[in-house]
Amino acid sequence: MEERAKNIQHITLWGAVCNIMLTIVKFVAGILGSSSAMIADAVHSASDLISDIVVIVFARISNKGMDKSHDYGHGKFETLAAFFVSLILLLVGVDMLQSSCRQIIDSIKGRPSAAPEMIALWAAIVSILTKEVLYQWTVRIGRKFSSPVVIANAWHHRTDALSSVASLLGIGGAIILGGQWTILDPIAGGIISVVIIVVAIKMSIPTLSELTEASLPEETEQKMLDIARSVKGVRGVHELKSRHSGRYIIVDFHIVVDPNTTIYDAHETTVVIEQKLREEFGEETQINIHIEPSDDSL
Repeated sequence: MEERAKNIQHITLWGAVCNIMLTIVKFVAGILGSSSAMIADAVHSASDLISDIVVIVFARISNKGMDKSHDYGHGKFETLAAFFVSLILLLVGVDMLQSSCRQIIDSIKGRPSAAPEMIALWAAIVSILTKEVLYQWTVRIGRKFSSPVVIANAWHHRTDALSSVASLLGIGGAIILGGQWTILDPIAGGIISVVIIVVAIKMSIPTLSELTEASLPEETEQKMLDIARSVKGVRGVHELKSRHSGRYIIVDFHIVVDPNTTIYDAHETTVVIEQKLREEFGEETQINIHIEPSDDSL
């Protein structure tokens, strides 16, 4: 648990430092380089910093164990944080899209923006390289420790890298072609916005499912049933209920055993089932098994 929390905080703090630096660099480059796409990119980096703060706070809470007020632990706090990150991303995307659309309309009406400068182009290149490295590093940590909020934050880094790619193309095109082609800069900003909105929606769907107590996928539940049925002494399994709580899996089900089975033997059967399930789904899987005698006891 301590290693998990330490790794999550470490990678998130590194991300926060990079986001602070990139936000400043992009804002300065966007203003000095007359690039609306780079300014929009800077706003995106600023939203990344907000998501870093959310991750640090909520990941710390989610790493707490079970207590009197949280019988199933604090795993949902991590899911809630992942939802907040996706919501921040969505709001930033919508705001950026509105701004880009206004500038495109102005250009069409004959009020084009000034052509961006080379400083904005170099800022986009630096951002692409930095953010892609951060994405690869962060997503590896998120997958290693099964952290939905860290994975969501990794995608925040990836969308920032993609937005910088769009900025690079738009700014480069506007610089090279000039004139009316300066419209490419806000068009690039609009493309960035759409990418951000799509990613945010895709990120929010699984977190909302978990927050609303959605069951695990059918194939996962079937694997759980197969494992329980494979244990000696189990005649049947039913009433299976499963859900995620952050990185934890919680599962409840009934097993049917021979009516002549002793309490001790029935308990040992549940211990074997629990061991097998934890081997498959992780040591922190929370399992509740109800024992029933088979019908021939009647």
